[in-house]
Amino acid sequence: MPRILIIDDEKPFTELCRMILSGAGHRVAIASDGRAGIKVLQTEPADLILTDLQMPYGGFPAIRQLRKLHPRIPIIAMSGAGKSQLDLAGVLGAHRLLAKPFTSAELLAAVAEMLPPIPEKPTAD
Repeated sequence: MPRILIIDDEKPFTELCRMILSGAGHRVAIASDGRAGIKVLQTEPADLILTDLQMPYGGFPAIRQLRKLHPRIPIIAMSGAGKSQLDLAGVLGAHRLLAKPFTSAELLAAVAEMLPPIPEKPTAD
């Protein structure tokens, strides 16, 4: 099962994302800011990172640091602050950009673009 780290300071939002992603078969960890997210990755590897841009120790410094420490982990940047903020996140190394608010279908589609498909469980005949 792919492991996804969500870095965002809005608890109701992160819990909703956790429910959506867990329901799709992903394991999800949550960090409340960029520093906490980097710490989580030291002990719990992730296959994908979703990070907000507007939060304490925001997404921009986190993306820069994550690119140095974990250059192969794909990053999806999320923000409601506008296209220019998302574009800058792309320049800094985010692989995919999501403008808030987004639908669960948009979230799942973005995650699917960044991760290999989850294998189906074999059925007993």
